[in-house]
Amino acid sequence: MESHNHDTTTDSDHDHGDGNHTEPRSIRKLGVVAAINTAGFVIELAGGLLFGSLALLSDAVHMLFDALSYLMAFAATYVADRYEERDLWTYGLHRLEPFAALLNGVLLVPMALVILYESYQRFYNPVDLDPTMTILLATGGLVVNVASVGYLHGDELSLNERGAFYHLLGDTGASVAVIISTAIVAVFEIRMVDPITAALIAVVIIWSAYTVLRDSLDLLLERSPIPIADLQASLMSIESVEAVEDCHVWQVCSRLTIGTVRVKVSVDSLNTQEELRATIHERLRDAGLDHVTVELVNEATTHRTTTHTH
Repeated sequence: MESHNHDTTTDSDHDHGDGNHTEPRSIRKLGVVAAINTAGFVIELAGGLLFGSLALLSDAVHMLFDALSYLMAFAATYVADRYEERDLWTYGLHRLEPFAALLNGVLLVPMALVILYESYQRFYNPVDLDPTMTILLATGGLVVNVASVGYLHGDELSLNERGAFYHLLGDTGASVAVIISTAIVAVFEIRMVDPITAALIAVVIIWSAYTVLRDSLDLLLERSPIPIADLQASLMSIESVEAVEDCHVWQVCSRLTIGTVRVKVSVDSLNTQEELRATIHERLRDAGLDHVTVELVNEATTHRTTTHTH
């Protein structure tokens, strides 16, 4: 009988970034945008019902679901940022961010389908609308959306902020489309332009749902935001690194990226190992990782003892 005993020198180190805390400004932005869009929804809904514009109603419904998504994002971010219990939830409740984004994307789909159905009905049975008031209300919605886009634009955005930003861009385009289509109805009396515009807005909503669902599922299913092969190649380019094994990268939320890696090295000096470990951590931080666990395996000091039993 032959047994092998490997004495391997290992060194583990942890690097904690500050990416797991959401800036108060981020939370405040989501709250302000939610309030602005709620007000815009109420105004456009009333106008669409009063003046008969399906395109305006579609834009209002889009604003409603956007406002709800911002409220969910605001609540999720607020709770996650202030949740202090770490005994069971070791990373807090930051997973609420992608969950809220996923719920937002799911809610967008039936909304778009309803708008498409109503557009189909209105296309064959057009109704009269008040062009002047519709344009005025759509212009008000455009101002709301542009103000919200300007408020969010600037620094690096979280997943929920990106979702809000993309929604607002879609809303802005929808408001412009409503204004143009209503002007066409007023000038040329082509009433079918209104449901066609509503259908186009529904397509924009479906695209928004796709992007939000894709990004949130990437987080929930722990897809690596960084190509692992590129990360391994970067570490292999460091002098004295012999092999990179068990490299894993995932995200708890859009602001917290975690990684673990096992690195085989060919140095035995403790000072040299410290320098090498610092270089590895710097390389991983540059790649965008916030919290890293590195295991160094010193191949130069690996011994194998063989015993034979007969």
